[in-house]
Amino acid sequence: MTARKPLNIFFAVQKALFLRELSMRFSMSKTGIFWTFFEPFMQVFIMVLIKVLLFGNSNTNLDFVAFLALNFTAFNMFRNILSKSMGAFAGNKALFVYKQVKPIDTIISRVIVEVFMTSIIIIAFIILGTYFGNDLDVKNLPMVVVGFLWLIVFSFSFGLFIAVVDTFYSSVGKTINIIMSLAMFFSAVFYTVDMLPIEAQSIVLYNPLTHFIEMIHGYYFYALDDKYVNYDYIMLWTITLLYAGLWFYKRLEERIISL
Repeated sequence: MTARKPLNIFFAVQKALFLRELSMRFSMSKTGIFWTFFEPFMQVFIMVLIKVLLFGNSNTNLDFVAFLALNFTAFNMFRNILSKSMGAFAGNKALFVYKQVKPIDTIISRVIVEVFMTSIIIIAFIILGTYFGNDLDVKNLPMVVVGFLWLIVFSFSFGLFIAVVDTFYSSVGKTINIIMSLAMFFSAVFYTVDMLPIEAQSIVLYNPLTHFIEMIHGYYFYALDDKYVNYDYIMLWTITLLYAGLWFYKRLEERIISL
């Protein structure tokens, strides 16, 4: 019998973990499944309602519903990848007795599941947007896709780094959860950087997630642009987190497995 190639083993492990993760998600309570898909629609509805109550149904060059749907989809994907990554090692600890399964495999599979579920939500938004006549005319679709793909890599890098550190210092994960509960308000999700005073702009632009959101909606809408996006800045964040996450993981993999 010939030994399987490492790449074949990796894909086999990912397939098994993906199906296991999906099975666990969909075997949750019906309320949990419902909220997973309903949350982004409720977020958009609440923000549109607030806008109408405060400012009326004013006409602008921007489809506010499509704007919110796009931004919340990107933000929720990032947040979910980060939160699921932090629990990946503990949630799959029993599988580490199989030498084919590495701790990092569990994070990769959870990222794939989150991207899969985000894709379903995007399709649902497209269907509803088409039905209600929202703005689905994309200025530069390839760059919007690049923005999402880059955000996925950034989210994985951040998630891996935090997962490794949180394994040995649980307070780090708790701190990140607190930060993430506030991050939406500092990430250009329901506003553009242009709408803020100069002083506030300089603050939110320290947040790399703001640049990703600005990039995505800047290339989606004709009325917006990417002038506030610093590509070197988010590339530096991505590479630094990816390198740090892989470096710490490589050094601590055996300890993660033995815990």
